[in-house]
Amino acid sequence: MNVTRGFTGRPRAGNPGLPPGQYDAGDDWPVLSAEVTPALSPADWTFRIDGLVARPHTWDWDAAHALPGSVYEGDIHCVTSWSKFGVRFGGVSLDVFLDAVRPDPAATHAVAYSHSGYTTNLPLADLTGGRAWIAWEYGGEPLAAEHGGPARLLVPHLYFWKSAKWIAGIRLLDHDEPGFWEQNGYHARGNPWEEQRYSGD
Repeated sequence: MNVTRGFTGRPRAGNPGLPPGQYDAGDDWPVLSAEVTPALSPADWTFRIDGLVARPHTWDWDAAHALPGSVYEGDIHCVTSWSKFGVRFGGVSLDVFLDAVRPDPAATHAVAYSHSGYTTNLPLADLTGGRAWIAWEYGGEPLAAEHGGPARLLVPHLYFWKSAKWIAGIRLLDHDEPGFWEQNGYHARGNPWEEQRYSGD
């Protein structure tokens, strides 16, 4: 199993490495969702990648779990100003899924969509190179439904609204296409270190 650590190795004493405008949530993990938490069991969960790919594909729970496992250990940051240090998510690197579908060289962006209907847009570069996961464990336990279980997208280097809960699929595009929050005034990318919270930041 591959373990990927946080990208910055920031010092923890007094949290001097918090991104601007953030506070350390400690043991808390606030539950914030644009939609009602769906009643989605692992048996009903699927994940698909399509759009500008050579081989569109859909994985069910068992097929996704048969792929090589990967772990992220590091920090996460929410646009509502909380950060959590030293979290541990388990799942599969998104690179593994993307390798299977063979993205078209023209693909530059992606829209991630949830089983609930939620969408969010990301540059494809933010989803590759060991920077994103499909995660179904947190702290060694199954990911709770209110936090996106049975599985969520995990893109820890961006604000957490980009890590779509209840992930259903990713569509690759040759252009940027704003998702739910981006259509409602949030930043197109959402880099915590540049405080890209809202459009124009």
